[in-house]
Amino acid sequence: MAKDGQTSGAKRLSEFNEHDPGQTQTLDFISIISELSNMSGVFKALADPTRRHVLQLLRSGPMSAGELADHFDVSKPTMSAHFAVLREANLIAAEKNGKSVFYHLKLSVLEEALMGFAQTFGLGAERQRARASAKRRAAT
Repeated sequence: MAKDGQTSGAKRLSEFNEHDPGQTQTLDFISIISELSNMSGVFKALADPTRRHVLQLLRSGPMSAGELADHFDVSKPTMSAHFAVLREANLIAAEKNGKSVFYHLKLSVLEEALMGFAQTFGLGAERQRARASAKRRAAT
């Protein structure tokens, strides 16, 4: 049970599937659509060179919105819009500290999107199969 007295979403989903196994395919499809939607948001965010530069700057650590904006020759509302797209894609997180907003990179989301994209086209599958085969040979 979760803290609020309800079962966790995964447990409810599991119980739901046990009662109606035909729903598993529907739920898998919904999961795939959700992943593709998230991936689309990430790639939309990455499509703009300014947003890519923001991500590069945040690799060194959290920065305030003002510090980030100082690196660009655009208006503050334009930077705000870029930050919003990056937040929507879940690539950055914002933390308010007094009057300042600090952003930090959520690298795991970017990694997951890139891995998902690669897997969509079978990229990396050969390497994974080779590793698995090598592990099996080493175990025998």
